Amino acid sequence: MSNDVTRDQLVEVLTAPLAATGLDVEALEVTPAGKRRLVRVAVDKDGGVTLDDLADATKEVSRVLDGPDGDRVLGEQPYTLEVTSPGTDRPLTLPRHWRRNQGRLVKATLADGGAVTGRVTESDDTRAVLDVDGTTRELAFAHVKKARVQVELNRKES
Repeated sequence: MSNDVTRDQLVEVLTAPLAATGLDVEALEVTPAGKRRLVRVAVDKDGGVTLDDLADATKEVSRVLDGPDGDRVLGEQPYTLEVTSPGTDRPLTLPRHWRRNQGRLVKATLADGGAVTGRVTESDDTRAVLDVDGTTRELAFAHVKKARVQVELNRKES
């Protein structure tokens, strides 16, 4: 591949090798940074990622991007690699995002314009169940326009 490699091509190249280490590619961006490019890859897994996971992911991404025999996926232009975990402001767009945030407070904007804030109690491939002030509310993912985890600085465990 060359300097013209697309983000989607990079995601495709990295998905299987990272999945083999138990990690999902959650986000990927390539931005110019002077004469270099910044390649930022966010990875996650059930239970969250550790520093060891990030180190393993960094080695694996470097191995894939640099390729065997000097066949570099990104071409000859140098790059800086940054491997991170997703931030708390990441939108919940896939069923696995909801599963990984069970127990957390989520605010969802619905397709009909309404909004709901509640704690994720369970989820599957099509819906999440929230505890909204003691009332159970089921949300079909098809009816959720956007959703994000709410940061709780002083949460009391119940």
